Amino acid sequence: MTTQLQSAEQLSATTLLRFATAGSVDDGKSTLVGRLLHDSKSILTDQLEAVEQASLNRGQEAPDLALLTDGLRAEREQGITIDVAYRYFATTRRRFILADTPGHVQYTRNMVTGASTAELAVVLVDARNGVVEQTRRHAAVAALLRVPHVVLAVNKMDLVDYAEPVFASIAEEFTAYAASLGVPEITAIPISALAGDNVVEPSAHMDWYGGPTVLEHLETVPVSHDLTACHARFPVQYVIRPQSAEHPDYRGYAGQIAAGVFRVGEAVSVLPSGRTTTITGIDALGESVDIAWAPQSVTIRLADDIDISRGDLIAPADDSPAVTQDVEATVCHVADQPLSVGQRVLIKHTTRTVKAIVKDIPSRLTLDDLSQHPAPGQLVANDIGRVVVRTAEPLALDAYADSRRTGSFLLIDPADGTTLSAGMAGASFAAAAEAAAPAADDDAEWDF
Repeated sequence: MTTQLQSAEQLSATTLLRFATAGSVDDGKSTLVGRLLHDSKSILTDQLEAVEQASLNRGQEAPDLALLTDGLRAEREQGITIDVAYRYFATTRRRFILADTPGHVQYTRNMVTGASTAELAVVLVDARNGVVEQTRRHAAVAALLRVPHVVLAVNKMDLVDYAEPVFASIAEEFTAYAASLGVPEITAIPISALAGDNVVEPSAHMDWYGGPTVLEHLETVPVSHDLTACHARFPVQYVIRPQSAEHPDYRGYAGQIAAGVFRVGEAVSVLPSGRTTTITGIDALGESVDIAWAPQSVTIRLADDIDISRGDLIAPADDSPAVTQDVEATVCHVADQPLSVGQRVLIKHTTRTVKAIVKDIPSRLTLDDLSQHPAPGQLVANDIGRVVVRTAEPLALDAYADSRRTGSFLLIDPADGTTLSAGMAGASFAAAAEAAAPAADDDAEWDF
């Protein structure tokens, strides 16, 4: 059974890569994605014909490959990316799930969504402009979300005569900045998305560059998820009690395994109550199994009749997260309305939603020099800052460094359900900078 688990893990690690693109306005993210899809022959003929026709209607002789990802009408009309565009494509070496995120400051929250499940982030920089504030913002978000691999794509090299010194200067500045945030791996690649240089095929104009193309790096970057090493976590979504003549005593707890592995016979704790019991059965796809792992959806049966409801967390008895009502975290504020000290909110953690109050906002990050602005009083849209939240009921949170899934949460406006902030328990740039390697990666996605 262990061999089966490892085989499934190895297959997933070598054949699928989730990555996101980010960068400032007009740096060419959508064009890069379009070039990747076009040159890797990952678009259908009718899609290309539609792009060619739309480009002609806009007075362009050559097809505008950015239209392959800018799918909303407003995006096409304004020539900007507004929403996260997900694209699925494959080569002979790997399958990809790509999130093309907006560059405008007011849509930084979309980058949080796109990068929350990414194993790699491609940050684009216009070679003429170099590293700008939005570049630093996106690097900071990637670091906070603990994206293990970051690619710096220095785009529009054709507009600076493919000059090596321009690329080297930008790569040195960005690498130093990202490393100070704790980004574990940074790869810089000079490209021209419009002309196709170093995107899929090597550039004939930059013989001074001996590294991989963007696609080659995406196909070969090591992505590993050791499911057996992750802290096992099972948020309960639903309690199943058929109460039928066939199953008069059946009681199961259904949900999706957030991380790790569960086995029949294993001693577990139910949080936040702390009661301990033993797994007597695991049902998956209508059949009983002895073992299950993330991200499978299963029903777990327990030996004891414990009061369990939606929002409770099942974890190994000897490896349970701490239970607390005082949450200290770093948040990316994503709402137009500010987040203020004393504000009443809802906090959504896995399947559990409880009332809470913002007790303190100790600091706000200044992106220029990574200094902390003390006691700002509130956070506004796109701010990154530290918060202390007091919850009405205890939560079982992991540190975000240990689990991207069970260490993340959302702050929600109780009045209208608006998402206010995306939070990472215990996460900070100081902690990230001390980490020499990326954390174990669990899938976690925030939907705004």
